[in-house]
Amino acid sequence: MNKNDLIAKVAEAADLSKADATRAVDSMFDTITSSLTGGDEVRLVGFGTFSVSHRAASTGRNPRTGEPMQIPASIQPKFKAGKGLKDAVNHR
Repeated sequence: MNKNDLIAKVAEAADLSKADATRAVDSMFDTITSSLTGGDEVRLVGFGTFSVSHRAASTGRNPRTGEPMQIPASIQPKFKAGKGLKDAVNHR
């Protein structure tokens, strides 16, 4: 399922126009993104938690040459599925 498919399903399920469903889906994505950018986590009970993970700098190896290379520190978005989502996927 891609974003357009998701918008179509939301429009149908919530009896919205596609334009309204597009605004709703885009707003949800923007809100989650801005919360994570601000360092907050987004907890949706029964669905899951979006958070950020801090990765420390490390030394790796270039797979082509085998030479050591420095991998910079970074911040990665993370999603942990909640019990309700796990149960729904496992009992389909």
